[in-house]
Parts: sequence; structure tokens; C-alpha cells
Amino acid sequence: MLSLPIARMFAARPLVRILALALAAGPVNMTAAAAETSPPQFVATQIPPERIDAAIASLDSVAADLMKRSGIPGMAIAVVRGGKTVYAKGFGVRKAGEAAPVDADTVFQIASLSKSLSASVVAQQVGAGVVGWDTPIVRHLPWFRLADPWVTSHVTIADMFSHRSGLPDHAGDDLEDLGYGRRTILERLRLLPLDSFRNTYAYTNYGITAGAEAVAAAAGKSWESLAEEVLYKPLGMTSTSERYADYARRPNRALLHVQVDGRFQAKFTRDADAQSPAGGVSSTVNDLARWMDFVLQDGTFEGRQVVPAAALLPAARAEMISSPSAAMDARPSFYGYGIGVSITSSGRVALDHSGAFSLGASTNYRMLPSQGLGIVILTNAAPTGVAEAIGADFMDRVETGQPTRDWYAAYAPIMTQLNAPAGSLVGKSPPAAPQPAARLGAYAGTYGNAYFGPATISRIDGGLELKLGRSRYRLSHWTGDTFAFHPSAENETLGSQAAISFKMGGKGHARDFTIDYLNELGLGRFVRQ
Repeated sequence: MLSLPIARMFAARPLVRILALALAAGPVNMTAAAAETSPPQFVATQIPPERIDAAIASLDSVAADLMKRSGIPGMAIAVVRGGKTVYAKGFGVRKAGEAAPVDADTVFQIASLSKSLSASVVAQQVGAGVVGWDTPIVRHLPWFRLADPWVTSHVTIADMFSHRSGLPDHAGDDLEDLGYGRRTILERLRLLPLDSFRNTYAYTNYGITAGAEAVAAAAGKSWESLAEEVLYKPLGMTSTSERYADYARRPNRALLHVQVDGRFQAKFTRDADAQSPAGGVSSTVNDLARWMDFVLQDGTFEGRQVVPAAALLPAARAEMISSPSAAMDARPSFYGYGIGVSITSSGRVALDHSGAFSLGASTNYRMLPSQGLGIVILTNAAPTGVAEAIGADFMDRVETGQPTRDWYAAYAPIMTQLNAPAGSLVGKSPPAAPQPAARLGAYAGTYGNAYFGPATISRIDGGLELKLGRSRYRLSHWTGDTFAFHPSAENETLGSQAAISFKMGGKGHARDFTIDYLNELGLGRFVRQ
């Protein structure tokens, strides 16, 4: 029982203050070992070393099983433990139908794992005093604008790296699909509507790219050169690059694969240079193991402090709620500055990120900082859930001794939705008795759109062709003044079928048209010039 004076002291303070005093006094009724750890870092359930040994030993069979179930052609896995790479292995082949095997030095396109590497580059520049996480973007990119002038002047590198700028989800990706370059895409972000600043989470490749470009400008270098100089070379990541051309030149590289009639084929390429800081890096599991080691040792690598711990920490701690709790007893998920943060079922902080190209890549890493443990999985197939399933299965075995569920069965349906084709006409056939179209010349002409740029409708070989950005699409009549076409890009997967609908003017010519899959934000209308 409390003595009377202490009881009165506690009664005079709010519960929050009482809890703060109790924590300051130290843990009560804990073991001596636990008492040496501050309460926010204490976890009641311990992980015996042999359990980690068993999880690592299971990887060969888990990987083989999931490759068989999914049919993906190739994959590589590495595990870091206690400052060392303790597992690094490849499975399958670099290209379906060929014999060249995947190994731990095979170069993959890592998609959005790039964001976490970029966060490390920024942290190095923060530590060097070149920028701060709270540096406004316009300080170094004076041409950069968002829809709101106040937000423009206040949005920082941290805001962009934590996806809280107010930009809509995947802002600018549609422009990249049309072939526009980095500067053009960043300049046109000003035309997008904004959600609440610093109060909403929306995943944006070009938000992170804007933040990275501001850092590169402050350093007086290209982003690609800066990343190589301050991160990849110091960590000995000799097979890692921000440039697609470097990946394309690697003799030991994994090609991208998509499913066609139930089998994976190397059908597409994906040059992601425009969003390189957010999704354009290529690397190997051996290189990424070195990066995980660096993160798990608070910015230290092989005894050298590459990045000050205080500068790196914001990248890897909860800064924004990315997934609110679905129920009062459910754990939320968080995002730092380029790194996902979560709390595991055992109460440990975990770091993670996934990457995906619908054109043929899927990647994942997971780290348990309290254990100095990390796993990275790279695959050369469009997202199936395999990479995430292996990471989740491995961490389950580490923390509980066995998988808590069939993770592949859980992730696969989610990935199917991720790969869904675009357009309102997907899976539909033209009407049996369509309404007639106007004469083709009535649709031909040049049309303008501030965000998507100019579009041209031309008469070609007795039909119509749409030219938009660097893309050209043959139009087929659907009904009346509506035509169909098949867009094909990272966000318009196989099977996409879109509608372009014209509105006629008073002189027998179309005055404008709207493209359905580009009109999600109400920006898909093109007006005759």
C-alpha cells in the first residue's frame, strides 16, 4: 500500500501525470535484466537465439514452397543478424525459359524499397548540416509549387518523405505513365487538389522525389550522384544504382515478369528514372544486407559512423499514422521518413517496406531493431504476395516459433487487386447494336489539358489514333461518340480497356473529350484548341 503522503500526492495529480511519475521511478516487479532497459523498450517475451537459428534454417524450404505455389521465376533472400550477413541465397532463374540462375549478387529492380535508401541519403545530408528534415522544399527548389501558396511555402522534406503533404495518393504517377520526365511531373503537381496538410497520409512517389530533389539541389549535385557518393560507396554497395541504364548493363540481372495465361513471361521493361529516389533503384540482396546492417547499427557500418544516429532516427520512427486501427484492440501502422514502422504482436518495434512494379517486380524487407535482425526478399515477378509472405513467415518464426497463418494465402488476393487493369470498359464487349459515330474528321484535332498536356486525335488507316505524351493508342468505336482503347503502362496493366468520350459542338466537330481512367480527380477532360 502507498503511505498516506504519497497517496495524497498521487490523488492531487491527473492519471497521466501519475503514470509519468511511475515510469520515471523505473519498472516495478521486473527482472534485474528488464530493469536495465527503459520501459518503452522492454518486451515481456524473450526470443531465444535458437529460435532465430530455426527461422533462418527454414528459409530454403519456405522459399521453395512459395515459388512452387506462385510460379514466380526467380527470387533472392538475405538475412542480417548481429552485424553480419548470415544468409544470402538465390532461387530460380533470372528469365523464364532460360537457365541462368539467380544468386545473391543478381541485380533486381527494387521498386519502392528505393524510398528507404533515399531516406538514408537524406539523413546523411542532415547529419552533414546541408539540410534539415524540416527544411522547406522551396528553399532549394524555388520553382516548386503546390495548389495552396501557404502549403507551398511550408511543406518540408520531412512532409514529403512521410506522405503528409496533402498531395493525392500516387500523385504524378499518371504523368510518368505517359512518358513525362521528372521536372515536368514535379512542376505539374501544382495543378492537383490538396487534402489536409500534415493531417492526412497519402502515398506519393513524386512527393518523395520532390524532397530528394531539394536535397540534391542543396548539395549542388544530381540526386543519382549524391546517393552513390554518400551512401552506396561508403557501404560498399557496388551493385546498387539509381540509374536504369546501369541496371540494363548488368550481366547478372533479373528481368521483369508478368503473368500471361497463367504463366510468367518477361514481357515488359520499366525505366523508373523519373521517380528514381522513390522507385528507381536497382540492387542485390548482398548489397541490401549491408544497408540493413547500417540501419540496425544506428548509422554505423564496419566501425565507421556513416550517418549520425540522431539524423537517421526520424527516418525509422513513427512520424505519421499510415493505417489507423480498424478496431479498439487493433494495432495501427505508421510511417517514418521513407521507412514503415509497426508494432508486432509481441510488442516489438519493426521496420519494413514493400516495393512493387505491376510490370514485373515485387520486393520486401523487415527488420527487428531490438534483435539486430533483418530480412530482405527480391523477386522478378509482378506482385503475388510471395515477398511479403516470406518476410512475415520468417518474423513469425522468430517471435513465436511458428507461422501464425498462411501468409501467402492472405497476401495473394490483395496483390490481385493491386494488379487490376484500368478503365471502365475492362472485361466488357462492344454493344451488339452500337449508336453510330459522327464522321471521323469531326473528332480529329488538337486538344489541351493543363495537367496531362496536349493530346492529338488523328485519322490513320481509316480509323482514329490518340497521341498523348509519348504514348499512342489506336481507338476503336464503342457506341455513339465513345471509343475504346487499351492503355499499357505501370498503372495500366494487361487487360486494361479505357473509354474516351467526345462531346460534340455546334459546328459538327467535337469540342472536348474525357478519358475515364484519367478522370479520377476530375482532370481528365481535354478541350479542343
